Amino acid sequence: MLRTALSSISALALLAACSPETAETPEAAPPAPEAAIEASSTDWAYGGMVAAADPRAVAAGVRVLEAGGTAVDAAIAVHSVLGLVEPQSSGLGGGAFMMVYEHETDTITMLDGRERAPSGITEDWFKDEEGNVRDFITSWQSGLSIGVPGQVALYEEAHERFGQAEWSSLFEDAITLAEDGFEVSPRLNGSLSSERFRSFSLLDDNPDTAAYFYPEGEPLAAGELRLNPDYAETLRAVSEEGASAFYTGPIAESIIAAATAEPLGSVMTLEDLASYEVTTRQAVCGEALGFTICSAPPPSSGGVTQNAILGLYERFTADLPNGYSDEHVRAYVDAQRLSYADRDHYVADADFVTVPTADLIDPAYLDHRATERFAPDGHATPGDPGAVLRGEPMIDMWGHDGTQHEPGTTHVSVVDRYGNAVSMTATVEAGFGSSRWASGFVLNNELTDFSRDPEYNGQPVANAPAGNKRPRSSMSPTLVFDDEGDLFMVTGSPGGNSIVAYVSKTLVGVLDWGMSAQDAVNYPNVIARGDTVGVEITYEPGTQLSAMLREAGYSVQDREGENSGLHVIVVREDGLEGAADPRREGVAVAVE
Repeated sequence: MLRTALSSISALALLAACSPETAETPEAAPPAPEAAIEASSTDWAYGGMVAAADPRAVAAGVRVLEAGGTAVDAAIAVHSVLGLVEPQSSGLGGGAFMMVYEHETDTITMLDGRERAPSGITEDWFKDEEGNVRDFITSWQSGLSIGVPGQVALYEEAHERFGQAEWSSLFEDAITLAEDGFEVSPRLNGSLSSERFRSFSLLDDNPDTAAYFYPEGEPLAAGELRLNPDYAETLRAVSEEGASAFYTGPIAESIIAAATAEPLGSVMTLEDLASYEVTTRQAVCGEALGFTICSAPPPSSGGVTQNAILGLYERFTADLPNGYSDEHVRAYVDAQRLSYADRDHYVADADFVTVPTADLIDPAYLDHRATERFAPDGHATPGDPGAVLRGEPMIDMWGHDGTQHEPGTTHVSVVDRYGNAVSMTATVEAGFGSSRWASGFVLNNELTDFSRDPEYNGQPVANAPAGNKRPRSSMSPTLVFDDEGDLFMVTGSPGGNSIVAYVSKTLVGVLDWGMSAQDAVNYPNVIARGDTVGVEITYEPGTQLSAMLREAGYSVQDREGENSGLHVIVVREDGLEGAADPRREGVAVAVE
């Protein structure tokens, strides 16, 4: 059965379920800074590990761990390099959710460094002068899409609370690579060379980004040495002066100049930048398959979806023999369809709207929701937890939300030599963000994670734009604990709205199908959002899965080129087991 942890509890206490009233009224019960799990051994004999999307970034994290740094220290070092060598996915101009586990106190802290909307926007932000909703590409490739970056503030907040390495040392690798040059990877070259991407992106048109990414009109070549002195200067200022160097002064002025430039400029101000704050939120934890699963709360979708999918899957497979079978796969598909439908309808920034987080993963609701399992050819619709749990329907408080989420994201998993762990998913939203450039980095297009149309059939949409609001995210940084409360798994992925499916695949694969971390990552991605099931046929047994689901009556779309970037660490009896997604360029490296 599933239970939630949305209120402050002792580090020695079991996770407790919140009442629906508490979940629905954040003002009455503001989220506590930590979620506690059952006490575990104070000894840690497994060493450390870093798993991320580029070997140079991983090397930076390993260096920090070997010097005695914490998982948070290493994650900052890793990501500062990723922002340089993998700018299509994340960077200083974006934001992140960071789940931090402290081994000594058995506590989890979720730091929300998600980008925030400028204070001056309204719900009609994406409408033109005639009141028509602008199309996605126009909105994306403009200043309208840029949110106030949270990444650097997150670095500082996390380090102040959980770091022990010298702050300035965390940026040494990234600064050196930016000054001396880094070798362009095949994946970065592939992103820049894509004719489809270039057909709608302004990256090769905007003067600054064109000069950096397309020197002499051609995309950076794989193996080419690329210098970025502006990035080095930005990081050196941050390393010497802290996050204030980013949010005020010349760097901030460059961000505002780029964001507000015409056409379709932002209304972001220097005050919007200077007032940005990281928010500490309560992790959402639940139980399924004998494990405790903790992920990020709204505006992230992770806590709701990962627990709902695993809880529904557990119910659907309760009478099946243990193991892996076609029936288990269909159970997983149907659990996704139900959970995605609820996520799309209810999840948004809980600081602005009512999000029934506890209701959506309440055991009684999941018992009922499992009876609403869609037929393979049925239409996916949200449930009504208010009606089920209290006889008070809530489904009509929000209209249908068709928000698009583009895959411009990365994930970092770290375990340090003290047993602490970090699961951090970071993003600039779509590839290369908004295609606008400031002080050596691209600016995000996070605001297109809002519903561009704020209403549906006259009803407000939960994820509509608003000043200072954070848009809903699919990012699902996740930590898993065994039945004794010990850290068992660190997982997460990029991939737009498919992140939910990518991450849950690793959970089902490792926790129930008996897979190794790498086998679970390599398994074909199966994405069941809406009425069509996407099946990755690039990896086996993808073609067999596609045929099986079609024969069972599902509408199946064969897919290639999935954008997952799963990075996973599993704690086994004989040590740490790591996995890096072969769909990207990452590695997992152990630290003895």
